[in-house]
This record gives sequence, C-alpha cells and structure tokens, in this order.
Amino acid sequence: MPATDSPSAPVLQAGMGALPHENGTTFRVWAPAATAVALVGPFNDWDSTTHPLTLEADGYWAADFPDLGPGTEYKFHLATPTGELQRNDPYAREVTHSAGNSVVPDPTFEWEDDQFQMPAWNELVIYELHVGTFHAPDPTRPGNFYDAIEKLDYLENLGINAVEIMPATEFPGSLSWGYNPAHPFAIETDYGGAMAFKEFIKAAHRRGIAVILDVVYNHFGPGDLDLWQFDGWSENDGGGIYFYNDWRAETPWGHNRPDYGRDAVRRYIRDNALMWLEEYRVDGLRCDAIAHIRNVDGTSDASRDLPEGWSLMRWINEEIRATMPWKITIAEDLLGNEYITRAPEHDGQGFSAQWDAGFVYPIRDALVTPEDADRNMEAVAQAIRNVYNGDAFQRVIYTESHDEVANGKARVTEEIMPGNAASWFPKKRSTLGAALVFTVPGIPMIFQGQTMLADGSFSDDQPLDWSRAETHAGLVRLYQDLIGLRRNLSGHTRGLLGQSVDISHLNNDDKILAFIRRDQGGPGDTTVVLCNFADRAHPAYTIGLPRGGHWRVRFNSDWEGYDQEFGNFESIDTQAEDGVYDDQPFHGTFGLAPYSVLIISQEPE
Repeated sequence: MPATDSPSAPVLQAGMGALPHENGTTFRVWAPAATAVALVGPFNDWDSTTHPLTLEADGYWAADFPDLGPGTEYKFHLATPTGELQRNDPYAREVTHSAGNSVVPDPTFEWEDDQFQMPAWNELVIYELHVGTFHAPDPTRPGNFYDAIEKLDYLENLGINAVEIMPATEFPGSLSWGYNPAHPFAIETDYGGAMAFKEFIKAAHRRGIAVILDVVYNHFGPGDLDLWQFDGWSENDGGGIYFYNDWRAETPWGHNRPDYGRDAVRRYIRDNALMWLEEYRVDGLRCDAIAHIRNVDGTSDASRDLPEGWSLMRWINEEIRATMPWKITIAEDLLGNEYITRAPEHDGQGFSAQWDAGFVYPIRDALVTPEDADRNMEAVAQAIRNVYNGDAFQRVIYTESHDEVANGKARVTEEIMPGNAASWFPKKRSTLGAALVFTVPGIPMIFQGQTMLADGSFSDDQPLDWSRAETHAGLVRLYQDLIGLRRNLSGHTRGLLGQSVDISHLNNDDKILAFIRRDQGGPGDTTVVLCNFADRAHPAYTIGLPRGGHWRVRFNSDWEGYDQEFGNFESIDTQAEDGVYDDQPFHGTFGLAPYSVLIISQEPE
C-alpha cells in the first residue's frame, strides 16, 4: 500500500495487520464490503468512533496510531450493509486465545549469533513432532515450545538434523493436531506463542537442527474463525471474501476452502508462507493435503481441478526458490504425481520433495502382513526404486507419520501385534522397516516416539512417555546407529547419500532382498543392504558383490545390544570371492537372522 506523503500525517507502514514501528503502529485490513472501519479495544473502551481507519484502494482500510504499541489488544469494528461486526485481525501475529482479541506483536527478538546453514537435502533426517504431546512434563497442560527445547539434546544425540512441527498456529481449545487453524498467522497460545517458537528455532539451530513447519492452506477453521463472512458479504450462505462461495468450497473439513482465485486471498496465503521463512527463520514448509488445493476432491479427476490453487502453490514455490533456494518445501499429495516436485519452468508445481505413498503403503503392508508367504517382495522392490523426476531426494520416506499412526491406524508395532507391541515380532519387523527408511534413496523421516517403541495410536491428549527411552535404550541406539550410517558420519557409507540404487538380489521364495547404494562408488562409498523379510535364519547366505576385497558388516539389526530378545545371530565380515553372482562380478556369504537387515561396505581407500 502507498505511504502518505503529507508531512503532518503519520507515515503508514507497508504491509497488512498490525505493523508496529518506533512512532506507533499502522493497522491495515481488507474489508471490501465495509462502509466504515475502526479500531476498537480496551484502550478506547471498544468505542468505534475514536480510532477510524481510512479507505484505500481495492477495499483496503488503514490508519496509523502513535499511542498503540506492542501488547495492545484490539479488533476491527466493521460497519457493513448487513450490520455492525467486530472481527479479529486476519493477519494477527498474536491473539489472547482463539476466541479472544488480537494483540499488536513485539517484533524484537534477539537471534544472537544464529547463522544456521541448512543441511543438504540428501543429508536430511527428519523427526516429525507434535508440540502438545512431544514433551509435556506438566500433566495439567499440553507441552509447549519451551518444554520441547528440553528434548533437543536427545534429538541431536540421535543424529536428527531436521524437525517437522505439526501445525502450531492458533486453534480452538488447547488440544488439537493443529489442522483446524483459526488464526493462521498466530502461534498457538498454549504452545507459548511467537516468542516461544522463536526460542525453539534458535535452540534447534544451535544444535544443527533445521525446523520445518507444517502449514494448512487447503481449508481454514472451522472453529473460532473470524475469517468466515469477515465483512458481512457472502453468497449461497458461504464463507464470504476469504472463501469460495460455490461448489468449490467443499472440503472433507467443511465448506471452508480459501478462494485461491482472489488476489487478496492469494497474497494472504503467500504472505503467511513467507512470514515463517523470513521473520521466524523457519528452514522449510510442509504443506498439508495439497491435493485438496489443486482439486476439489483431492483426486486426479480433471473436471474437479482448481487451476488457481495449482498456480498459487507454484507462485509461492517460485518466490522461495528465487530468494531462499536452500529452504525446503515438502508437499503432502500422496497421489504419486511427479509434477508436484517438477520445476515450475517444466510445468511443475516446484515443491522440493513430497511424502511418498509409493514407499509407505507397500512397505507397511510388507511389515504388518502376518504370514511370511504373503509378503510381496516385488512390491517392496518397487517401493525401493520409486523416484520422481529422476531425483531420489524429491521424496520423503517413512513407515510412521501422524496420519499413519492414527485415524483407525496404529504404530507399526501395534499393527503387527495389537496389545503386545513390545514383543519380539513387532520389534524385529518394525526395526526392519526402520532400516529400510534409512537405507533406501529418499529423505528419511520418523515420527515422535518411534525410536522408543511407542505403542498404540497417536492422540493429542496422550503425551510421549519418555521413560520408554530408558526402557528401550537399545532400540534408541539402533536408530542412532542407522542415522549415523545414513549421514555417513563415520565415512564408511557415502553411498547412502547418493542417488543410485540397484536391486541386485530378489528371492521371493525366501523373502530376501539385497540392494546396492552408490554415490560416486568405490570403497567407503558403495554400500550393500541385505534384508530378510521372513522368520527364518540363514547361517550362510550368498549374494553378489560389486567389488573384490574385504567387506565389513557395519550394522546388524539382530545385535543383542539393541534388544535383549534379539538373537545376536553371527553376521561377520567376509572376503569377496571371484565369480559372477546376481549379475555382480564377485560374491560373498553372510549370516542372516530372521527379520533382519545387514548394512555392508568396505574401508575407505
């Protein structure tokens, strides 16, 4: 918005919402159906005559007030053809609570020496967490960002270098997954608000951990939603200026899809995305259910497409790529559409990566299927090979996420043996799945509690039981070892950082599979992964090897140090023998335990 040139008038700041500056605060709101707009709050006893806003172009209203600084509670009072309305600021950076007042934010924050460098995407290891349940030491309230900071050392020691935060913007009440945003620009009050989130980001960065925030643009609300019929205008009893008011409004969460075709709404969503990346120094965004942004039903039915939704997300990705190309954007689409992660200049939407349904569904199926004979190793092989646009790191791979451990589903261990998730079969097969997550090409992700054998299903009112980290310290070590190998921290497994995967051995009768990972190739790089998906041990199992020489077992998921019930089956180093096997020039023999994975490589030269 243009600033006024009059020397006697306050200087209006550019931007939307409450914009504090050294001489006061500029307030700006979009309300095209309003005939008058004023600022009200405790500061003027809610009197709509004392602090009027002036109409600018295109339905925007603004004013600057020298006496209202950070901490001021306020609302907008709108005179409209349908009556007098009081509304919270759509751009409110802070609210007293979801049904309370907007608050002028304090823009000052001491980032100190924060010069965080985003890890390369082929080095990322993501830990998805829910702030309210990740660490909640006080049983009378949900966990907040200050509580979460207390567990960052645990994540750092585990080897995690990125956390993905489930949506943390203001929602009704104190318990939620976060996918019902009431105030998209404000951090949830019960999580500590904006300052707590910034402190969390600063603390994470000090430990080399990137912060990725889950954002929800496929719908807003439905509860405590002042955006609904914001300035009194609507059609078909729809949501008004921020929403579609016809068949395009329909979502699985209500008739509350934003109108991606309105310029002001497009800017609203774009401003939101850039705010997290710029003001909060967030390192990436995970965009929830974008299939419902590009299509009314979240399907591939072209007759129900929303081309303006597609172009909106592409525009946001283009802005991020142009100004902050090291920051990652992750899509949840789950329809296997490679155009989601294709570059905009090649007709793509421009996301950096996407959650890969082509991995999680077949791999979980293989893990939870009761009978070994029914495991589909061809499907497992295809899940390992799956790739988008020829780039292995355009996909995020996992066996557990918030969606996969709730909504009628449960933890992998619970699915394998309901009510007895800590027994041998669940532990063996779930860790087999974890080993795949960290050795298959892609960006690996685990869900909170997975390392400590959390059981049951995820719920926003059941905090993690951190005593399990001690009870299952061996399994925590297993994940730590896998993450160290995935990130090549010891210099022996650089191939796990590479693009290449070659499924060299597939034995569907015995349910055994081996694949070769390479970055540049050679000792210290080429890595062989051998997986047994059956309850049968093999004292001497032969597979092809790509090179001669000595091959070392870097990881054996059956080691008794990981769990006292594991068999500690002997799987030792071997000297490769001449002779073609599995189309490889050499071969070697390894002991292979039931439901186990070996990671094998040579010493660096």
